Parts: sequence; structure tokens; C-alpha cells
Amino acid sequence: MPTITDTVTTTDGSCPVTLHTPDGDGPWRGIVMYPDAGGVRSTFRTMADQLAGHGYAVLLPDVYYREGDWAPFTMSTVFGDAAERRRLFGMISKVTPERMESDAVAFFDYLADRPEVSGETFGTTGYCMGGRTSLVVAGRVPQRVAAAMSFHGGGLVTDDAESPHLLADRIRAAVYVGAAHNDNSFTRADGETLDKALSAAGVEHTVDWYSAQHGFAVPDNGPYDESAARRHWDAMQSFFAAHLV
Repeated sequence: MPTITDTVTTTDGSCPVTLHTPDGDGPWRGIVMYPDAGGVRSTFRTMADQLAGHGYAVLLPDVYYREGDWAPFTMSTVFGDAAERRRLFGMISKVTPERMESDAVAFFDYLADRPEVSGETFGTTGYCMGGRTSLVVAGRVPQRVAAAMSFHGGGLVTDDAESPHLLADRIRAAVYVGAAHNDNSFTRADGETLDKALSAAGVEHTVDWYSAQHGFAVPDNGPYDESAARRHWDAMQSFFAAHLV
């Protein structure tokens, strides 16, 4: 798939991005793909290519750009290495809802200005931390998001005042949550809470449970599950086809 390497100017600096498009002239509807806690790496560039192949212009941003030239994580070992785990969680903590929102505005403005992209509203999808970001952005920048997806997203329901589920009454997008089995970061009780919040707000949504562990959709994650990953690709294809038109 054709890929453009670029930067997006945000309120805090310059965010490196890649824009993945299908072959052909376009234009295509735009989607922002938010990576998991490990950040942008070859696995996610491949995934962005795969989503682009379904007929979309996919923006993949370096959500850790404020860290400068940060060293990539090895996902198979990061959680077992105390120093790397501390570094990872330190970086995660800096990706606040306020920063998610301000960055998203810049990403959407960038997509709206690209000749490869059509429309003024966009899709979002994300994994783990990125799944949370996808829903936060849908609630904080509602006028720009038509369809929001989250896969094994953590922290979608918390006791914090900035919990994503508390944004339900602001969301205009259709929402799909692909949840993992036995995931302490998004439990069955959390799913019920999110479902009730979205239903009360009149948000068209699905909370779908996968018989796989947290990380099931990302190939370089230890719990990657090929069958669940195929199911998640099918869900993305049908969901965006229905809601990003």
C-alpha cells in the first residue's frame, strides 16, 4: 500500500505520522489508528496497510512524540523487565485526555486537508491504550468522529472523573468495543457499566466479547490470537463500511 511519511503540527510540537492509502486515486474516508502502549512500530505499520486495503486513508501517529527520539519497546519482554516497565508506564501516564483531544484535532485537520481524504468526519480505532484514546477522542471531539472502535482497550470504565464512559452523553459516533476475556483492565462489570452509559445516552454501540486475552489483535503481543484477530478485522471492515460512508 502507498505510504506517506509526514509530520502533523500540534499545540505541543511536531508529531511524526504515516498515512497509508489504497492503490488508486481516491479520495477515501479517513481513519486514525491509535497504537497500543508499545507505540508505533513495524507491526502497526503493517496493520495500517491492512486497514487501508479495505478502502480507507489510515493515519498512524506517534503518540509519544513529546518524548523526542524514544527507544522502541520489545513487547515480548517489556512487562517482565522492571526498568522497561517503569519507562513504559511513565510514557503512558503523559498521554492525558487533554493531550489526546488536542492531538486529535490536529490529526483531523490534517486529514481534512489531504487530497487523498474525503469528508469532514472520521473514524478512530485503537488497541489497549489506543482503544481508550479512540473513545476519549469520540467524546471530546464529537463533531469530528463518525465511528469509533476499541480493541482490548483498558481503562474504559474507571473511578476517575475523566473515565471514558462518563463521556457517553457527548458521543455522536457509533461505537464498537471488542473486549478481551478475563481482562482486569476491562472486566465484565466494566462492560455492563459502559453498555448502560452508552444506552442511556442513545449511542449506537456494540460491546463484543472475544474468547482471547488482552492483546489478541496485535501480532507482536504475546497473547496474540490468530482467530480473534481475524474476527477483529472482519468487525472493522463491516463497522466502518456501515458507519463511515
